[in-house]
Amino acid sequence: MIPTYPEGKNLLKDKVVVITAAAGTGIGSAVARRCVEEGARVLISDRHERRLKATAQELDVPATPCDVTSEEDVQRLIDTAVEHYGHLDVLVNNAGLGGTASILDMTDDEWSRVLDVTLTGTFRATRAALRRFAGQGTGGAIVNNASVLGWRAQGGQAHYAAAKAGVMALTRCAAVDAAPYGVRVNAVAPSLAMHANLAKVTSDEVLAELTAREVSGRAAQPWEVANVMVFLASEYASYLTGEVVSVSAQHA
Repeated sequence: MIPTYPEGKNLLKDKVVVITAAAGTGIGSAVARRCVEEGARVLISDRHERRLKATAQELDVPATPCDVTSEEDVQRLIDTAVEHYGHLDVLVNNAGLGGTASILDMTDDEWSRVLDVTLTGTFRATRAALRRFAGQGTGGAIVNNASVLGWRAQGGQAHYAAAKAGVMALTRCAAVDAAPYGVRVNAVAPSLAMHANLAKVTSDEVLAELTAREVSGRAAQPWEVANVMVFLASEYASYLTGEVVSVSAQHA
């Protein structure tokens, strides 16, 4: 049974939050919606400009296109947030790229593309945000979107799993580098969050298999993952840093 959608409690009141890959129907747009509902001032980004515009209009928030494989785009994203709102409080690194291919058939391009978006893109945005936080001297929070595949094995997912394991390691190490500036860096590791884009690129058979692994008998709603990300961005997580929180209902 899906729980009742929660009301906002101003957990992020007046915080400036930047979210990557926030267009469409997935976790990114759910995070953006929850941040708005929790009182944040939000800037969303995505490489899909049409979907980005539609999401921005729906949430009534500013947006700027950003391809996280471009250092110029990433720096422009952080600069735009500061120009618009005056400072930065929270970065949510949601951008990631999946795909399915046996490692026997996987090309160098397939491997590199997934790593560049999912891991190196997270690094680029983290670096840009930390430099801004260090200059502001006001602290901040970074929340990364990892995956249980950073811990667990699944066929055809070597590139994605390696990238998400890298996001976990990046989270832990960045937290140490960020601590002197009062910046916390944490991550979530969802198992299965159902949304329209996932359903388009994943077969019914695979989705049924993944759902069967959940002891709850269902996939998470994107907003259920977003709730944990909001918590990590908020002052309720003031002593949490370098942690990866599993958002999962899977059997061991």
